[in-house]
Amino acid sequence: MASIRDVAKAAGVSLGTVSNAINRPEVLAPLTLRKVQKVIEDMGFVPNASARNLRAGRNRVIGLIVPDISNPFFTALAMGVNDAAFAAKYVVILCNTDESTDKESQYLEVLSAQNVEGILITPARETIRALAKVAEKGIRLALVDRPALGLQACSVAVNDSYGGSLALTHLHELGHRKILLLTGSEDIPQVADRNAGIRESMKEISANQLPQIMELRLDSMSASNAYDAMMKKIESGVDFTGIICGNDLIALGAIRALREKNIAVPEDVSVIGYDDIDFAGSASVPLTSISQPAFELGYAAAELIISECENPERHVHQRIEFQPRLVVRSSTAPTKAHRANLRIS
Repeated sequence: MASIRDVAKAAGVSLGTVSNAINRPEVLAPLTLRKVQKVIEDMGFVPNASARNLRAGRNRVIGLIVPDISNPFFTALAMGVNDAAFAAKYVVILCNTDESTDKESQYLEVLSAQNVEGILITPARETIRALAKVAEKGIRLALVDRPALGLQACSVAVNDSYGGSLALTHLHELGHRKILLLTGSEDIPQVADRNAGIRESMKEISANQLPQIMELRLDSMSASNAYDAMMKKIESGVDFTGIICGNDLIALGAIRALREKNIAVPEDVSVIGYDDIDFAGSASVPLTSISQPAFELGYAAAELIISECENPERHVHQRIEFQPRLVVRSSTAPTKAHRANLRIS
């Protein structure tokens, strides 16, 4: 392969002139620039970006660690990160933890060893101590879909407490007083926040209309886990009229189980999801969901970490919080008793 010295010799210019033609073409006279560019093209010379970055102490690579890339929410989030990185001429290394803290720790070590410029992470659990150790090594961090509690780092998150409140309020206004909460473990921060929002919103409800909340925890927040759990729950009796799900995949798994057991959605049981993934509206029963802007979350987080990489001395950590919104579709409806009361009134 041709080297920069070969180009300089063939063009009859100095090494510095060739370097300027590649990195600062605006400083060269047009005639000189065209001559060097023609030689570069004719010789098939490819500038060594790795060498340039090494000399500058840069590699323009950031890491992205997510808990479940099979969830379309995190797929959309990763697309947002990738688009922002591409626009800034950065490369993204994607790591999927499968909600495992062991995998998360290993990925943090690997990315640190690769000397990436920054790491974007949606923690699988509360792993602030592990993240603090990474930050101590001088690697820039930004949290995605989670506030940077106790960390000197940027964060882009959604107000999940408000999202949980939206879900409960929606079902309560439809007359549901026996509600199943079908979600993951409370040591997942987003789950804890949404549940806290549900509890907080119950304080605003009068005692005679207070709903009964039953909880069913899943080991993994997947459609298959939700399906299996719902099949067992249905066999023990359907003592609820509404279900609040931890994400849309859980909701879709629950709806499949209900329909297989000839329980109509929403006529017998209303189901509300969380995330509003792309195909929520085109499911067999279009899904009511709490929408959060996954792509925008990823894009904003990538912009923040890249801004810090480009101007570390001037960078000021930011905390960006998006507000979720309720998207009503066909999977939720008033209870039979509520519909009767509406007719009477």
